[in-house]
Amino acid sequence: MKYIILNKPYEVLTQFTDETGRATLKDYVKVPEIYPVGRLDYDSEGLVLLTDDKALQHRLSDPKFKIEKTYWVQVDGIPTEEALAELRRGVLIKNVKTAPAKATLLAEEPPIWERSKPIRFRKEIPTSWMEIKIAQGMNRQVRRMTAAVGYPTLRLIRPGIGPLSLGELQPGEYRELTPEEVSKLKSLTAGAGTAKGNPYKGRRRF
Repeated sequence: MKYIILNKPYEVLTQFTDETGRATLKDYVKVPEIYPVGRLDYDSEGLVLLTDDKALQHRLSDPKFKIEKTYWVQVDGIPTEEALAELRRGVLIKNVKTAPAKATLLAEEPPIWERSKPIRFRKEIPTSWMEIKIAQGMNRQVRRMTAAVGYPTLRLIRPGIGPLSLGELQPGEYRELTPEEVSKLKSLTAGAGTAKGNPYKGRRRF
């Protein structure tokens, strides 16, 4: 079995083909017959897990296991304690309340790389960074959550999924998981049994 993590660059699709010619995983990952676990939006950056372990892929994509994902979020403005409390309680997105998030205002910019395209910001309004941890997978959930509390997302990076982290990987770089990392990953869904049906149906977008 093969287990790979990639630091997905900005404006890269989390798939291996695109009819319109946009950049895809194929431009970066040279390992055959592996597939992404879940999705990371075209305009988001960070950790993507790829594997040919179909049973594990299915289980990690199943919402019932509540695999926590960590995001660093640069927002327009400086969130108040009230806004952070709203995120921690859950916010309404199209009449659906999200599960409570772990939301923290970071004292300084996290250890990140320069993006290929600079963010657009307003000179008169400062920006700030938050760390948000969620175990849901609603479409563009983090962006919609910060917008719902009044602080639009300018940049979104995923540095971690469960026990996995990017470490020193730069955009476009990937590496194999260590045996210890694979063991930790499998322990998250221990006892789940064998996946049935199409393991790639119903992938989540983040």
